[in-house]
Amino acid sequence: MLKSLFITVIAVALTMNVMGQKQIEKIKKSGELKVGMTGTQPPFSMKAKDGSIIGYDADMAEMLANSMNVKLKIVQIPFSELLNSLEKGEIDVIMSGMTITLERNMRAAFVGPYVISGKSILTKSPDFSKADESSDLNENTLKLVTLKGSTSEDYVKDEMPTAQLITVENYDDGVQMIIDGKADIMVADYPVCAYEALVHPEKGLITLAQPLTIEPIGVAVSPHDPLLLNLVQNYMTALSVVGILDGLEKKWFESSEWLSEVE
Repeated sequence: MLKSLFITVIAVALTMNVMGQKQIEKIKKSGELKVGMTGTQPPFSMKAKDGSIIGYDADMAEMLANSMNVKLKIVQIPFSELLNSLEKGEIDVIMSGMTITLERNMRAAFVGPYVISGKSILTKSPDFSKADESSDLNENTLKLVTLKGSTSEDYVKDEMPTAQLITVENYDDGVQMIIDGKADIMVADYPVCAYEALVHPEKGLITLAQPLTIEPIGVAVSPHDPLLLNLVQNYMTALSVVGILDGLEKKWFESSEWLSEVE
């Protein structure tokens, strides 16, 4: 019985290794690394004036592709469809400001975290911007908008169930709802809220001084691609050790020099 179990385990391990090797070979043969991201999650990813996708994740993806000696192909996908695309093999990895959660980790392997983020809010109301905890926003008169399929949506459902929840496919729509007064608050990751408040000062948009939660952001890879997972792990470790991740954080989260490039 133990012998049979051992043989089964070895067979599964070998099968996974072959699958992973095939994925690496597929990337090498095509000369292309397909990275899924929304392109609508500033400062992680956003569209530049020339039509290209720029941002923290775009820079990181470019460096990964260069290290593999292949071309980068950014595949723009709505956030709620990213994991489905990874499972179908339509993309090789996800780099899109994705929080590592138990539910997502049951569908994909994660490398990281490469950024520690947290939930924050974007609003036009000074009163809401003084909130210290989620219970301060749990009112049935409030309209809260979040990105569909995000941890922000789950957070509102769990922590602010009394409030009215509205979901959107991208942050641009959510921000516009705040500007137009169709929603009171947008709940999103802290860097996103800070960015939107920075680029729309004339709209009176404000955010919190500190995030409401602490959340790890990671790179999602198929759990059936152990060699690709190992490669990305080594790559991320190297970027961290030499200080490149710190440099990216300063460039995209702390500086505003790149704002003129945004569409």
